[in-house]
Amino acid sequence: MELRLGVLALLEAKPDKAAEVKEFLIGGKAVVDQEPGTRTWYAFQIDDTHFGIFDTFGDEDARQAHLNGAIPQALGEVGPNLLAKDPELNTVDLLAVKHERGD
Repeated sequence: MELRLGVLALLEAKPDKAAEVKEFLIGGKAVVDQEPGTRTWYAFQIDDTHFGIFDTFGDEDARQAHLNGAIPQALGEVGPNLLAKDPELNTVDLLAVKHERGD
């Protein structure tokens, strides 16, 4: 299935909570591994307090399943304690993709 859709979420940790946000994101991979419609999932750190998640999907049903899944639910629960502000959530349409097999 072709990758057509994505989600880009940007997170800003409270200064004293950056390590906890990092651990939350690292732990999130095990949850996303259980989502068959989430084709790729990347958690990343931009600087000391800014983080992000980028994921891709083959269709809108898969994207919506993820957006209504365990990671957003957990983030809603821990977010007020860990984040300086609400996450910036962007749904995106992928224009071009390069993904080598075996990586």
